[in-house]
Amino acid sequence: MHVVIQRVKSSQVTVNGKIIGKIGQGLNLLVGIAHTDTDAELDWMVRKCLELRLFPGTEDNHKWQKSVQEIGGDLLVISQFTLYGHCRKGRRPSFDQSANPQLAEELYNRFVSKLQISGLQVATGQFGAIMQVSIENDGPVTLLLEKAAK
Repeated sequence: MHVVIQRVKSSQVTVNGKIIGKIGQGLNLLVGIAHTDTDAELDWMVRKCLELRLFPGTEDNHKWQKSVQEIGGDLLVISQFTLYGHCRKGRRPSFDQSANPQLAEELYNRFVSKLQISGLQVATGQFGAIMQVSIENDGPVTLLLEKAAK
């Protein structure tokens, strides 16, 4: 499983010109599901996304001391199979490590459900749709989280 995690001041996702998900301060999560992913990877990733200290403790202190849970931030979760695109050979990306759409959607929905248990506001994109994502990255802070099935 791959997640690009971005600390944001705000973020929104649009499909066919209509805003379908919008958040204020929090995290924008771009989620890629591998064909080998299970609930073990989902659980690890949920814990990391919720508990990573990516926010300053106070306005005058720029050290990262608080998690999205501790600040009561929002989450915008966007499915992005292209995170498993490999460009090692040829001129076209290979997506052979990506989960098939049925499995990916099932695991993506479970990932979102597990995040919702936190009580934070969780907005989403639309699985499989062409989406436009507007991200006001704060910092900028962008990290790649990876968890492979064992």
